[in-house]
Amino acid sequence: MSIALNQAVPEFSATASGATLTGNEEKISLSSLRGKNVVLYFYPKDNTPGCTTESQDFRDAYAQFKQANTEIIGISRDSLKSHQGFQAQHNLPFSLISDQQEELCSLFDVIKLKNMYGKEVRGIERSTFLLDAQGVLRQIWRGVKVPGHVTEVLDAVHALAKA
Repeated sequence: MSIALNQAVPEFSATASGATLTGNEEKISLSSLRGKNVVLYFYPKDNTPGCTTESQDFRDAYAQFKQANTEIIGISRDSLKSHQGFQAQHNLPFSLISDQQEELCSLFDVIKLKNMYGKEVRGIERSTFLLDAQGVLRQIWRGVKVPGHVTEVLDAVHALAKA
């Protein structure tokens, strides 16, 4: 099973830190998000510089995404406990999925071999996916560079609304 542009994304369900910043857990399924556009952003690790900046950028633009009927969900392989701390520390108003079994990472093909301090390691390639209100994949960004990325995603959401 894999994803393709302009195709429906297969149904999934995952455990996430709640969007309410109360330290709770919630189950997120693709079907529960129907009727809203969805931004899924995969990032390597909580509390690292690039991931923190990217998450803060999504946080800072969150109201604009909500106005455009779009939900944001962050995904990494970190634990729910790690996500809850990261979320609280940076006041993130959206859910973070813990994908420790790499089910979503595999579905979206974001696990890549990376070079870290001279060693090859498996890790998440920073990637973002935009799904429309029917769950169809409309845009993919891979190998994301953080500066300006959230603005680019917001522009794509606005373009989707005009389509």
